[in-house]
Amino acid sequence: MLVWINGTFGVGKTQTASELHRRLPGSVVCDPEHVGLGLHRMTPPALRSDFQLHPAWRQGVFEVLDLVLGKQQGVVIAPMTLTEPAYYDEILGRLREAGHEVRHFALLADRETVLARLRERSLSRSLKREAFAVAKLDGCLERLRAPEFAEHVETDRLTVPQVADRIAASAGLSLAANADGPLRHRLRRIGVTIRHIRL
Repeated sequence: MLVWINGTFGVGKTQTASELHRRLPGSVVCDPEHVGLGLHRMTPPALRSDFQLHPAWRQGVFEVLDLVLGKQQGVVIAPMTLTEPAYYDEILGRLREAGHEVRHFALLADRETVLARLRERSLSRSLKREAFAVAKLDGCLERLRAPEFAEHVETDRLTVPQVADRIAASAGLSLAANADGPLRHRLRRIGVTIRHIRL
């Protein structure tokens, strides 16, 4: 099974993917952003743009996920913002056509909630480093509320473990119990944030 975790930048996709992976034995995280980063590294700065616009990114993500889903015994988790219906069909639709079980979840939250999470992610009160995410925020939230991006998970009043629980319950997955207290949960979130800082 593929569990694609969609949502605007900063809503909690990576944190949720990490939580699912931690509590779901045999699962793997396959982050489609890595395909995009590879494209950026292979092209000169003047040619770099939003990597989702490149057919090579969409084809690459499809091929990698198709390969992993065909060989991996456990659940495959893919955290990635995807707001263009045609791209959704090009990747997730084709994976379904190839015979894979695909579950899609769009994490949603109010604008102010996402801004607060972006501040936390930047480890600063300033949103300077999150200018791209802030610029895309309203458009992403509007598009992801559309029916074609269901299943929707409203996350404003949920912790990361609770979001993971909701996704697992809907997908029919059994997660290991969450034994983290508030301090360990906070430290774990900081650790995930630090590991995913893009320099």
